[in-house]
Amino acid sequence: MDKSEQMAVVAENHEAGAGVSAPAVPTHVADQRVIVMARCPEAGKAKTRLIPALGPDGAANLHSCLVQHTLRTVRAFAEQSGCGIDVQFAGGSAEEMRRLFGEDLLFTPQQGDSLGDRMNSAVEKAFAEGCRGVVVIGTDCPQLQPSHLQKALSSLSETDVTIGPAIDGGYYLLGMRDHCPQVFDDIRWGSESVLQETLHKVKRIQKSVTLLAMLSDVDFPEDLVICRQYLETFASALPQQQKGLLSIIIPTLNEEDGLAGLLSSVLEVPQTEVIVVDGGSSDSTCQIAEQAGVKVIRCGKGRGRQMNAGAALASGEVLLFLHADSRLPPDFAQTIWKCMESSCAAGAFRLRIDDPRWAYRFVEFGANVRSRWLQLPYGDQAMFVRSEAFYAMSGFQNWPLLEDFDFAQRLRRRGKIMIAPSSATVSARRWQRIGILKATLLNQLIIIAYKLGVSLTRLASLYSRAR
Repeated sequence: MDKSEQMAVVAENHEAGAGVSAPAVPTHVADQRVIVMARCPEAGKAKTRLIPALGPDGAANLHSCLVQHTLRTVRAFAEQSGCGIDVQFAGGSAEEMRRLFGEDLLFTPQQGDSLGDRMNSAVEKAFAEGCRGVVVIGTDCPQLQPSHLQKALSSLSETDVTIGPAIDGGYYLLGMRDHCPQVFDDIRWGSESVLQETLHKVKRIQKSVTLLAMLSDVDFPEDLVICRQYLETFASALPQQQKGLLSIIIPTLNEEDGLAGLLSSVLEVPQTEVIVVDGGSSDSTCQIAEQAGVKVIRCGKGRGRQMNAGAALASGEVLLFLHADSRLPPDFAQTIWKCMESSCAAGAFRLRIDDPRWAYRFVEFGANVRSRWLQLPYGDQAMFVRSEAFYAMSGFQNWPLLEDFDFAQRLRRRGKIMIAPSSATVSARRWQRIGILKATLLNQLIIIAYKLGVSLTRLASLYSRAR
């Protein structure tokens, strides 16, 4: 098919799908094409897994920001490379998509029932129109850059398939130099196994594959922390930082017994906001927090993802991560701001356990020596950090455990971690339940096993059984 024939096909397809003439700038007549799988930002239908945190309108607004960001990236790459662009959309209409995202692009309604069917249809159409290299992307990856698209299309000169893996187990990009419909068949879309299932399909049809850099998708509230690295892009969808404000982020799971007391102690402090992030409590934890007048966010279970979700929706200049079974000293806010005036990267409090028995003094001593001399405070010491640094680090790992250990390791590479002279007092319930010696040895065993390469899944299972 020569270029005049391609132009005719493009115009015909566009008129049939949208009822209007082709755009002034033909966007997919080139030999290489980027296909963007997008959804119209309709409230209640876009980014539904973010609705518990942002509400229907807020989730739709954030989705619109993601689409705009992705299309800016693709346009920039197209200007450099001369590739074509085809935006395959679901929901809404072509007219609405053009109004929201630009008259210069071709918006084609997606065809098919499953995501795999829709991607396969778009790819098949591109190759039928004469393309020799096709890349399909979604709109959920704010970290995507023109360089990733360049590497993807360039790699197709030497490999059959190129894939950009996402941290959540899926992929943000799929490229082909020939149509391979088998790659889209029988995939459990939306699961953590999408990438592995796809790689298995590629191997099964005996195609070569290249993997790009791993990036983050934005699907759940904890993923929003990535968006805070792009202030201008998401200015209308996420909170803006307020100078001099301290955000206190409290992850909870069935904490009804002590939560009211904790909230009353921190709500008295001026220039603070309190955010409770619940991981699926079955008691009255959320109701207690709502009655206290604090912001409540619901997300998946796990302290790392809960604290990320809270931080992503915080407005503070400084973020304080506080366990629900902890209590802070009366002057905690002044202590934090004094630490932040120094050149330290972050800080934490000394550890105090609320049990008078002498054995706990040994646990405290070891924790305080470790945090001061090794610069490794743990999460029960109420860690605090400037929000810019936290977002630049992409927050905590969304791990089932050891998220605080990893975070402290990364923090100390940025500078000194200040250990405050006063203590955060934590409940002794964990040591009482497991036993002081067993709990201490278990913590050390898990850290050693992690350093030796044991998977976090196995370590989480071990920790769960030991509890």
